[in-house]
Amino acid sequence: MADVYMASDKRYEKMVYNRVGKSGLKFPAVSLGFWHNFGSRDNYETMKEMCRTAFDVGITQFDLANNYGPVNGSAEENAGRIIKEDFLPYRDELVVTTKAGYEMWPGPYGDGGSKKYLTASVDQSLKRLGLEYVDVFYHHRMDSETPLEETMEALSEIVKSGKALYAGISNYNYEYTRKASEIMKGLHCPLIVNQRRYSIFDRSIEEDGVKRSCKELGMGIIAFSPLAQGLLTDKYLNGIPEDSRIARDHRFLKADALTEKRLRQIEALNRLAGERGQSLAQMALSWILKDDEVCSVLIGASRPQQILENISIVENTGFTEEELRRIEDICGC
Repeated sequence: MADVYMASDKRYEKMVYNRVGKSGLKFPAVSLGFWHNFGSRDNYETMKEMCRTAFDVGITQFDLANNYGPVNGSAEENAGRIIKEDFLPYRDELVVTTKAGYEMWPGPYGDGGSKKYLTASVDQSLKRLGLEYVDVFYHHRMDSETPLEETMEALSEIVKSGKALYAGISNYNYEYTRKASEIMKGLHCPLIVNQRRYSIFDRSIEEDGVKRSCKELGMGIIAFSPLAQGLLTDKYLNGIPEDSRIARDHRFLKADALTEKRLRQIEALNRLAGERGQSLAQMALSWILKDDEVCSVLIGASRPQQILENISIVENTGFTEEELRRIEDICGC
């Protein structure tokens, strides 16, 4: 007999849901990212169990992109299979998002921000996901070779066609964010969210003004890489584990990132987290949500238990002035 999934009837008891900018949409404070561990080389049953675990604790957002894998497209294919097998009865409770902007196929039309690329990409993503629409469709990165007006017009038409309910941007800097927002307001299809990298160790959205600017523009921010690719955990305090990202995948985190200075910072942050009754990872996620400028934090996971460990942060996102000062002193910010 097939394993039939029935969602927990307690799934909305603890999760916090935050409004995305000035839109009517709400994101869970913690969302599940499919960037890693959902590709063609990963274990399908583990993927399915992680999605079930996430939804059962109120994580209603599954965040994807057309190029997530490896191989490109495989995360969407796996997500589509999981949705078909487990989540079709709950589709209206899910926020499924995807993106396009990085290279997906050979030739001049498989990359960037052109209307041709984005239009083809959303159709391909919907086919892989087995869905009639996604809740948010993002342009994944800035493209200086394509007029911003063309890219925004493509996003607007995708929303107005019903293939996406909302439009978003990802990895857009201050200048591009403001210009894109202005164009989309003129098209009567406001951008509701900017997805940017943000962590205790990566303050770029503070430094370039995007964090403050998005609030002024009525856009939400969803943060990715909140654990700095695993540096903001206790994983590396006693050397480099064989199954760690540094050891097995050098694309995103290299061993030279673990300098003596960085290790001292990790050790000091870990002590502070312990004083708060949290793991370092939990504190790092809580820190992202310490104010109302970030509406959700994306977590990655390789096993269901990690999701359960991280979800507890929604009950402890407050920091004292002393704790915030200590974090700044530790990081030299």
